[in-house]
Amino acid sequence: MATVDVINPFDGSVVGKVPRADIADCLSAVERADAAFNSWRATAPRARAEVLRKAWELMMAEHESLARTIVQENGKVLADAKAEVTYAAEFFRWFSEEAVRIDGDYRRAPSGANWLLVSRQPVGVSLLATPWNFPAAMATRKIGPALAAGCTVVLKPASNTPLTAIAICEILRRAGVPDGVVNVVVPDPSGPAVSAMLSSGKVRKLSFTGSTPVGSLLLAQAAERVINCSMELGGNAPLVVFDDADLDVAVEGSMLAKMRNGGAACTAANRFFVHEKIYDKFVDAFTKRMSALVLGDGLDPRTHVGPLVSRKEQDHVATLVDGAVAQGATVACGGKRAGDNSFGYHPTVLTNLRFDAAILKEEIFGPVAPIVQFADSDDILAHCNSVEHGLVSYVFTRDVGRGLKFAEALETGMIGLNRGLVSDPAAPFGGVKASGLGREGGHDGLLAFLETKYVAGNW
Repeated sequence: MATVDVINPFDGSVVGKVPRADIADCLSAVERADAAFNSWRATAPRARAEVLRKAWELMMAEHESLARTIVQENGKVLADAKAEVTYAAEFFRWFSEEAVRIDGDYRRAPSGANWLLVSRQPVGVSLLATPWNFPAAMATRKIGPALAAGCTVVLKPASNTPLTAIAICEILRRAGVPDGVVNVVVPDPSGPAVSAMLSSGKVRKLSFTGSTPVGSLLLAQAAERVINCSMELGGNAPLVVFDDADLDVAVEGSMLAKMRNGGAACTAANRFFVHEKIYDKFVDAFTKRMSALVLGDGLDPRTHVGPLVSRKEQDHVATLVDGAVAQGATVACGGKRAGDNSFGYHPTVLTNLRFDAAILKEEIFGPVAPIVQFADSDDILAHCNSVEHGLVSYVFTRDVGRGLKFAEALETGMIGLNRGLVSDPAAPFGGVKASGLGREGGHDGLLAFLETKYVAGNW
């Protein structure tokens, strides 16, 4: 059987091998999910809830081993991996509670001629495609609501990080998920296999997290069969520090917004806009924090930042930094690759950038913070909204009214106001413009896997 090697990004060693699924394997997984659908959808909501609750308990009991698996295949530091497992497990607990809250409606038509009965039903077999940067959380954020709604799933994790996904699917099996309800496949390359599954006629839902270009291609393929789609795509988050911001709060929030997951997050602050009155103090304090971070093996307790997942990602970050320097940016700290065979890149702060710098137009997906000074608080909104993406923004100001007014005008689906973290299983996660369609998490995440049925009747 052909296999996929799973590589440790720190030292290049092979930490595991998983079966390489071909198109026939993927179609068989879809068939299994289709065969299990009617039985699972008929399972009582409370029973589905108890399975998800048990999966949460098992994930928390096996917290340490799951976190170490994430470090080995993804490269992030152990502290980030542990935080991810807790976050990921919470989606199972949250949606175990949402499973018994699938709502409907019953009322008289305004004319009085008949009754309006509205119910919600599971959309059907769901194809879930997840990225490498949060191999646990991106899987549970999709599996949780799908199972709660009564859908069966085929999970396709990134081929860089399949071990975590496989471990979570095994936990679900032990929690009581029946055969065929959750299936995992690791095709490599994935494109032809995903296309075949979408064309099978049995997949009714596609939930994808990844880049905007790939999401656009999948939307076009899904359109051929009018498949229900949820898309969580790229980001290019602005972080604005106004002149009245609390410096300590702004620096702490900026560190979290930039360096959570080593900067490899669609929610990562990508464009720092700092008012001229606070610019020098912010840059000094922020650079001091960034330069103190230690790059190394994610399992080493002395390490603050692990390597990127692959040489390709490292090359991408290095190219963006080199390009910014060529355009006149100053490297306040970092600006170089790890001095060994790992895929690491040192935490980097870039200053003296202009608003038209090329690095501000692309998602960095690494530990690099480009900082631009601004003077006109009214004009900065246009710069924040000037890119095609609209996932998340961060705003720091002591004036809550000012912050909320600014947040209202930002073209993003989420805003962190005086905080550097917005992700929460109980909140609707998602963006606008090229950052995606639909929401994950919260009650919205459950609705994404449900179809609305309406009956007009007299009785």
